Amino acid sequence: MSVDSPPRSSVPLILESLPTPELPSQECPRRARTQIDLLLLAIEALDLGGSEAMLGVAQELGLDPVVKGRVNLWLLRSTNPMRRYSQRRPMTLEEAKAMVAIIGNLARRLTVLMRQLLTGYQQLRERGLSLDHHLRLADYLQRFRTHFRSRMNPRRAGVIAYSSDERLDELAMQLLEQLLLCSGILGTQRLWSSLFDGEVV
Repeated sequence: MSVDSPPRSSVPLILESLPTPELPSQECPRRARTQIDLLLLAIEALDLGGSEAMLGVAQELGLDPVVKGRVNLWLLRSTNPMRRYSQRRPMTLEEAKAMVAIIGNLARRLTVLMRQLLTGYQQLRERGLSLDHHLRLADYLQRFRTHFRSRMNPRRAGVIAYSSDERLDELAMQLLEQLLLCSGILGTQRLWSSLFDGEVV
């Protein structure tokens, strides 16, 4: 006697571990969309193959039904209103969950490097030395500044606030700290919850 297997859920299991917040709509809020894209920007600055890694992780985690290839990934990231070519299309909460799952997975892979950079940053600050004294850290910051300036709209108020190298370096280090926090156990869940601080009804 054969036993029918239960129907496969259309929602990837990893997304079910992220609770759906009680929001006025099922669209991802503006601040959350911005933060997701900036964290992915920091990952690209850390890893030269970051863009390809994002697509690879989407496949590994079974998220390709949600993140449907390179163009779709670009469209999702372009829902960040700070972008030069910002898309007016909304990002759904399911799409946001997929992006956060990708961030958490990549952050775990980059944990050792992020710890090294943050430790180096702290040591340079304590000694009063410029960040150029740590080549790997300087390389990360340079790439982050380049990515940010090439992809963000310089006329947006949120972008104007980061017009100097110093402000962009501060942002890059803040994102690095956030990525490290979400690399640990339940880090993806913590990142997901933090995106909606002040948004939940």
